[in-house]
Amino acid sequence: MKTINADTLYYLDNGQLIDMYEFFGAHLVRKKGKVTATRFTLYAPNAEHVKVFGDFNDYDEFAHPLKRIDDKGVYSITINQDLRRATYKYVIETKNGEKLYKTDPFAFYNSHRPETMSIVSDRTLYEWQDADYMRTRHEKAPYENPMNIYELHVGTWMQRPDGSFHTFADLVDHLIPYLNENHFTHVELMPVIEHPFDGSWGYQGLGYFAVTSRYGTVDDFKYFVDRCHQNGIQVLLDWVPGHFCKDAHGLYRFDGTPLFEYGDPEIGENPEWGTANFDLGKGFTRSFLISSALFFMKEFHLDGFRIDAVSYMLYYHGNPEKGENHGAQEFLKSLSYQVFATFKHALLVAEDSSAYPHVTKPTDAGGLGFNYKWNMGWMNDTLKYFSKDPIYRKYHHDLLTFSLMYAFSENYVLPFSHDEVVHGKKSLVDKMPGDYWQKFANYRALIGYLHTHPGKSLLFMGQEFAQMHEWKDYTELDWHLLSYPMHDSALRFNREMNRLSKSEPALYEKDHDPAGFEWIDADNAEKSVISFIRRGHDPDTHLIVVINLTPEVHHHFPLGVPAKGRYEEIINSDYASFGGSDLYNGLPLHTKDAPYKHFEQQIEMLLAPLSISILKWVKNHD
Repeated sequence: MKTINADTLYYLDNGQLIDMYEFFGAHLVRKKGKVTATRFTLYAPNAEHVKVFGDFNDYDEFAHPLKRIDDKGVYSITINQDLRRATYKYVIETKNGEKLYKTDPFAFYNSHRPETMSIVSDRTLYEWQDADYMRTRHEKAPYENPMNIYELHVGTWMQRPDGSFHTFADLVDHLIPYLNENHFTHVELMPVIEHPFDGSWGYQGLGYFAVTSRYGTVDDFKYFVDRCHQNGIQVLLDWVPGHFCKDAHGLYRFDGTPLFEYGDPEIGENPEWGTANFDLGKGFTRSFLISSALFFMKEFHLDGFRIDAVSYMLYYHGNPEKGENHGAQEFLKSLSYQVFATFKHALLVAEDSSAYPHVTKPTDAGGLGFNYKWNMGWMNDTLKYFSKDPIYRKYHHDLLTFSLMYAFSENYVLPFSHDEVVHGKKSLVDKMPGDYWQKFANYRALIGYLHTHPGKSLLFMGQEFAQMHEWKDYTELDWHLLSYPMHDSALRFNREMNRLSKSEPALYEKDHDPAGFEWIDADNAEKSVISFIRRGHDPDTHLIVVINLTPEVHHHFPLGVPAKGRYEEIINSDYASFGGSDLYNGLPLHTKDAPYKHFEQQIEMLLAPLSISILKWVKNHD
């Protein structure tokens, strides 16, 4: 617990107070290890009076007034009681005569909805067991590591028999073995900050220092992260610094004025979402949000964040025609600078659909400082292509290949996220054309392309076993589908592709280096076949990827290759074990001295219908 002074307020106003949670909120006062009092501190510059009430004083609004301790608007009171687990809320009487009842913006825990009280929390209880992981994590730069990200909504991955939510601790014994068995390296949690409305999925928050009580206690969440780390799984949190909910007890017009948001409703209000935009040009708001990010990294041992709606922050309302939001751009640079200054090997991933340059360049090189950004262009083009009947794909071949024109301009994550399987967009497998068998064949080819295209992969929960329906945000995944052979086979294929993405350096070491990719044939639109090479650091190994996107079978299909010798097929999506027709190249494919395209060697192979095949060059052969 820290004491506020003139320096504190200077850094607060300049956006540089990056540990606001140590000064504001409810803090336990200890003497010789014993809690002797509880201090409440609040920033409300437009307040005339501030009081705190809760179960500890029988909800008496007048029993405990806070004292204004400076001319900036900081109010504080120390109550000589151990108030651990006590509920509380502030009543703010504004200079305009309003009376507002607010939860604490700096609360570390809140009541379970629909209750709206904050709860005094002791942050010192949990004993972490991930010291070995924390000491050695990220020893290697993330760009050269495999990343198979599993995007997860905690409340609907798996539910209790009565339909209620599991706690984080409950999920540990189910989720972690599932992630490891299926070779996911990261779990990305949709927002778990406190939020009032389940249907917002956490994207309309109010508790930027509080893990939602929907899924258990603060220690439940720490235990979840701890166990993930002990099992080698990195944990990313979807974090929303762009906007927040307008519920009366939250941040909106907190002291009767737009304290956190813009004063101009034209840019401060989101009619579409019913939310308010943070004014990211304000020093106070910057201090608040950067403190939140660093708090979650420090307090919960997170490995990083996916930052929501970056394009919406870079431009006013996400519209370049409305102009660049320079305050937000500077905030993002300051955020990345502070995160990496404190946590050298953190991961920051931008959800950005704009053409704003240098998102993944360091701030000292003129960039925003993110490690990665989502490749929304690839995602949109690829899904548009795969949704077309194979008869017409030859007329849209560029949708499949255009991404390689810019694939190395940024460090990309390739996302098939929750946004693509809701609101009538259909699930991944149901987007695919054709009959039941063809839908699954197309789906496997799509998953194969996800893993072999340069970039890191992200898959939303349920899509790994080809859930047929869209994601339902009120009930658990359709786990019963795994009793059906095609869905079980889909999971088996995803498991094998994830395993290859972790075990074959050619699929991850040069994801962001043009030297890691080379087209064999990008122009075979007539047959809707693409083929390319993936390389890692080892010059003596490479992989050949061939994708056939029509139902036609090709025997003795000619393919130029870069090396003489033997190629062995290490996976084919048409294996019967994956739900295919079992057409594959079982024997090694030997090269012959016959130029093809720009290569001196070629092989002939069998191309199964609607399939992906990966071949590996064997250097030493008889």
